[in-house]
Amino acid sequence: MSAGPARHRRVTVLGSTGSIGCNTAELLAADRASYAVEALVASRNAERLAAQAKALDAKFAVVADESQYRTLKDALAGSGIEAGAGTAAVVEAAARPADWVMAAIVGAAGLAPTLAAVRRGAIVALANKEVLVCAGELVTKEAAAHGARLLPVDSEHNAIFQVFQSDQRKAIEKIVLTASGGPFRTASVEAMAAATPAQAVAHPNWRMGAKISVDSATMMNKGLEVIEAHHLFALESERLDIVVHPQSVVHGLVYYSDGSVLAQLGSPDMRTPIANALGWPDRIPAPSPRLDLAKLAQLTFEAPDPQRFPALRVARTALLAGGGAPTVLNAANEVAVAAFLDGQIGFLDIAAAVEQTLERMPGRRIASLDDVYALDREARATARQLAGGSNSRRAALG
Repeated sequence: MSAGPARHRRVTVLGSTGSIGCNTAELLAADRASYAVEALVASRNAERLAAQAKALDAKFAVVADESQYRTLKDALAGSGIEAGAGTAAVVEAAARPADWVMAAIVGAAGLAPTLAAVRRGAIVALANKEVLVCAGELVTKEAAAHGARLLPVDSEHNAIFQVFQSDQRKAIEKIVLTASGGPFRTASVEAMAAATPAQAVAHPNWRMGAKISVDSATMMNKGLEVIEAHHLFALESERLDIVVHPQSVVHGLVYYSDGSVLAQLGSPDMRTPIANALGWPDRIPAPSPRLDLAKLAQLTFEAPDPQRFPALRVARTALLAGGGAPTVLNAANEVAVAAFLDGQIGFLDIAAAVEQTLERMPGRRIASLDDVYALDREARATARQLAGGSNSRRAALG
C-alpha cells in the first residue's frame, strides 16, 4: 500500500481509551478535515469509547469486554455508529479498510488485531512492543509479504527511526535506546525490595499505565525494547545498547562509522512520536512543549546498573536464545507484574519469576500465531505457579 499524504487518511485506533489512544484521539480531533476514523477499539471503558466515537465520527466502535456491550450500545444510540464487542469484533475492526492503524492494545492481546492490519497491507503504528517481542519474526515476515509498513511509536524506537539512515545501513555501528531509570534509579536494593506498587508506578517523567510504569521501574521495558529494536531495525544484539538518561530529552541515538552520532531530542511527551507516525511521511503539528536547552542547562547519562536491574540481563538472554524465548519472557513478565500490583510478590520478585519461568521452559520454534498463543498460555501458567501464594512463592523464588 502506498503511504500517500497524511491528509484525508482513513485511520483506526486499537486501544483508543488508553494513554496512547487518548493522545492519538486528541491529535485526530485537532485536525478533523485530514482524517476519517474507521474504527475505535477499547478494552472495557465503554463510556469513554462512545464519547470518542461520537467526537471523531467513527464508523465502528468495539469494546473487547463483552459485558460492556450494552453500555456501549446504549451510549451510541441514535448516533449511527455501529457497536461491537468481543475478540472477534476487535479483529474485525483491525481488518476494516483503514490506511493507518494505531496498534496500542496492551500486551499479547494486541497480537491478533495487529496482524490483521498487517495482512491488509496497512501502515501500522506500533505502540505495543509486545507484538514484536512475542512474534517479531512472524510479524515482520507478514509485513514484507503484504506490503505493510511498520512505524514505531515507542518514543525511543521512533527517535531511532527518525535518525536511522537506511541507505547507510552498512555504516551504522550501533543504536542506543535511552532510559529514564524510572523511580528507583538511585534507590538501594533494600529500598527496592520494600517498594510498593504506588511507588513503582510513580514515574518521574512520563504519564503511563500501571503495567508499563512497573516495567519502567524494573527496566524490563528497556529489555523488551531491545528485542523490539532487533526486529524493527534488523540489528543483532551486540549492536543494540542502552544508556540511562534521567532527563528523558534525548530519546535515541545512532552511531555511524565516521564517528558521527545522530540523536533525536524532544520533550517527554508521547504526542510527538504519535504525530510523527500519524503524519508520516510528512510532519504534522503537535502541541508538545518545545525544548529550551538553555533552561535545561545540562543533560546527563550513565550506564544502567545490571545488579539492581537484572531484568535487562534476563531480556537480553531471551533475545539471544531466540525462538519462543521472548514470548515466554513477555508472558511471564505480564503475570509477574500483575502479581506485584496485586500485592502477591515483592518488587524484586518480578525479574526472578520471569527468569525462572524461562529456565523451566525449553525454547521452541514459533511458526504461527497458534504457536505463539500456546506458548503464551503455558508460560503464564508456569509464571502463576511461581508467583502464587506467599509461602509457595518464597520457596519457588528462593
